[in-house]
Amino acid sequence: MASPLPRPGTRAFAPLLDALLVLLFVVLGRMAHTKGLSLAGVASTAWPFLAGTALGWLAGTAWQHPLSPRRAGLPVWLSTVGWGMALRAIGHQGVDAVFLGVAAAFLALFLVGWRTLALLVAAGLDRRSQPDRRSSPVP
Repeated sequence: MASPLPRPGTRAFAPLLDALLVLLFVVLGRMAHTKGLSLAGVASTAWPFLAGTALGWLAGTAWQHPLSPRRAGLPVWLSTVGWGMALRAIGHQGVDAVFLGVAAAFLALFLVGWRTLALLVAAGLDRRSQPDRRSSPVP
């Protein structure tokens, strides 16, 4: 299924939504582990992943196809997880296999998932706008 053409503002909306979803991942994680939701705590946990998200946008072609799960979602997700974990390790924030797995799964759901959902909705709307060929007379 091809990615729909980006509408005006999509190139700004998509990275903003990605950043908000990364922040949601961080907040949910901190709440689940009773780490608290102080601004400093959220920022400390979020910055490696947000840096990875930004690097994914800058290094890839996500800006050319912001709604594509394959061309934008996958590279941004891989960069977010990869760089996020690397920066956490460098900053001695802790990286273990379970956390890596949970982070990878949640961030895939968030960063690839919203694009997949957008494509499915767009395909459904496109089908609804097509004339129903079953009811038209055959020449």
